[in-house]
Amino acid sequence: MQHVITILIAFLIFELIIAIHEFGHFIVAKLHKIRVNQFAIGMGPRILHFQKGETEYSLRLFPIGGFCSMEGEDEASDCPNSFKKKAVWRRMTVVLAGAFMNVVLGFMLTVVMTCMSEKVPTTEIAKFAETTDSTTGETISASESERSGLQIGDRILAIDGSHIFSATDLAYKLQTTVSETHTVTVKRDVERLTIENVTFHNDNTDGLLDFSVLGKAKNPITVVSYAACDTVTTAKLIWMSLVELVTGEYGLQDLSGPVGTVSVIEQAASAGETMLERLQSVMSLTIFITINVGVFNLLPIPGLDGSRFVFLLIEGIRHKPIAKEREAMVHLIGMVALFLLMIFVTVQDVGRLL
Repeated sequence: MQHVITILIAFLIFELIIAIHEFGHFIVAKLHKIRVNQFAIGMGPRILHFQKGETEYSLRLFPIGGFCSMEGEDEASDCPNSFKKKAVWRRMTVVLAGAFMNVVLGFMLTVVMTCMSEKVPTTEIAKFAETTDSTTGETISASESERSGLQIGDRILAIDGSHIFSATDLAYKLQTTVSETHTVTVKRDVERLTIENVTFHNDNTDGLLDFSVLGKAKNPITVVSYAACDTVTTAKLIWMSLVELVTGEYGLQDLSGPVGTVSVIEQAASAGETMLERLQSVMSLTIFITINVGVFNLLPIPGLDGSRFVFLLIEGIRHKPIAKEREAMVHLIGMVALFLLMIFVTVQDVGRLL
């Protein structure tokens, strides 16, 4: 029964992320008066469908994609409201709208999660780890970063030149660092300071997180500003992961597809002791996935929105589109490559499960 519930949750998450992405293309196309012939969530045979105006809406069997089919997008058309008839800048906004809506969904879910928390986390040091001296019984510092020069009230701005946007960014940086000492930039009162040779170590836990951060009271300003910073943080971490994949720090064996994602969703759905904690865990994963889809789609890889944007950018510079046959061939090669990659990671995910 647990597996059925997990699959249902995964299905809903996939459909939500796909729907919001395609809705971005759809709504901006409509705003620009571009004719949309089909709007579909999922791929394969139609489960449900209906016609409204010029557009056919459908829900399809496999939740592995979707599409917003616009008149004249990939074929010649004499319709004045076709995609190709619109100005380049209008087509650019349509292409980018899907990824933008994925990021917006991540931001909105982050707002909801922040509202569910007692306080809004910051990057300001509230308290250092402490321990009791076994000889004197006095409370002493258990924080190496305090001994290195950090103080209560310091707001951490950057570590080793990497800007810290949120508490999530701070925790990730400390969890993944391989350096023993760090250069930390902080804001102390009104002064910006750079402190060299800072070591993070908690004598109690033997971990690197040796302080707690200040939590602010919830209000519209603190919630929205934190959600914006945390959304930027997630996008930044995803981008860093993609760079590390290209540079070889991660390999293809580290990738996961829909099957592996379902397994991760199952872990998230069972994490925590209360229903609220499990819900927050699933929401956190959904935020990561939707922003991941948004960032990944902006890459200039043939077949993705980023590649289509590049073609439009070239058209805008040249004042002349690239031959449709060449562009179609590039996108076809990219889609085939992505499809083969999807097969590879799916087989790999199944192998892990077995």
